[in-house]
Amino acid sequence: MAKTNRIITILLRLLAFGATLSATLVMVTSHDSTQVFNLKFTANYNNSPSFKYFVIAEAIASGYGLIALFLSSKSLVDRLIVILDVVIAMLLTSSISAALAVAEIGKKGNSHAGWLPICDQVPKFCDHATGALIAGFAAAIFYLVLNLYSLHLVLAPLFPVKP
Repeated sequence: MAKTNRIITILLRLLAFGATLSATLVMVTSHDSTQVFNLKFTANYNNSPSFKYFVIAEAIASGYGLIALFLSSKSLVDRLIVILDVVIAMLLTSSISAALAVAEIGKKGNSHAGWLPICDQVPKFCDHATGALIAGFAAAIFYLVLNLYSLHLVLAPLFPVKP
């Protein structure tokens, strides 16, 4: 039973690491440019503080995920890892929320503020940003499942099943 729990935990950590690393790399490599009234406009993640926050949060989660893969077998740090998993899940959720709000404005604009959508002019950038957000959302879901599974493992001995 303990080996099965360990395999599930490692699988969830690998999935979360892959998703965070993918989100980071896709967002960092997203860029596109266009000409508007003889002015060259370049779109990349550096143009938005929300996208910068997303990249930094995903990179932190990637680094943590890699370290946690190697430390999760040590029983002395198990509780610390569970706590840090919750912190990383909250960090990912907040960064995705911020980046998603900016992406929504970029895609649809805001008629009340007079902001025009930009995705028609820089579709490559918008497609990459969308892919990064999907990967980031998947990572947040993997961390949520990992947190629920860890909580189950911690609480299961407290509530034994009676035959």
